Amino acid sequence: MRIMKSVVSFLAVGIVSVSAFAQNPKPRVSPPETVSGKIKQAKIIISYSSPSVKGRKIWGELVPYNQVWRAGANEATTFETDRDIKVQGKLLPAGKYSFFLIPKENMTWIAVFNKEPKQWGAFKCDETKDQLRVEVSPKVLKNVQENLVYEINSKGFSLNWEKASVPFSIK
Repeated sequence: MRIMKSVVSFLAVGIVSVSAFAQNPKPRVSPPETVSGKIKQAKIIISYSSPSVKGRKIWGELVPYNQVWRAGANEATTFETDRDIKVQGKLLPAGKYSFFLIPKENMTWIAVFNKEPKQWGAFKCDETKDQLRVEVSPKVLKNVQENLVYEINSKGFSLNWEKASVPFSIK
């Protein structure tokens, strides 16, 4: 009987331990981030997962040229505005969009605002659902930006990662 109680106690502790462990998932390697701000009267919210460089060559290797990229990690990055705005001089109606980039080796990249905000990566990005595509010209950063970050200022926003800063003008 004593052995039976010990076995039952051991099993109960094991089940509780496994249950507690299962409820605490590992943190993501590329943690979720959100940045928000105002540009003129428009409230802008950008939600993304922030990967790290970790000594890798990013542009042209980890993120291939001439392919749609989720502009972050994990789920597609989302861009939300509560008012109509002009991005790079072109109209983007108020709404929530998935945000993608198509990096190019020639340094003129394509930014894509797609009407389907809930996507995993860029694997099913449907060009027929694009609201807006604009050209952008990245700039070279002096120092390596280890973690991908988005910044919003009074003139627009930028994506900064590795040695590239991709600025967007918003009016």
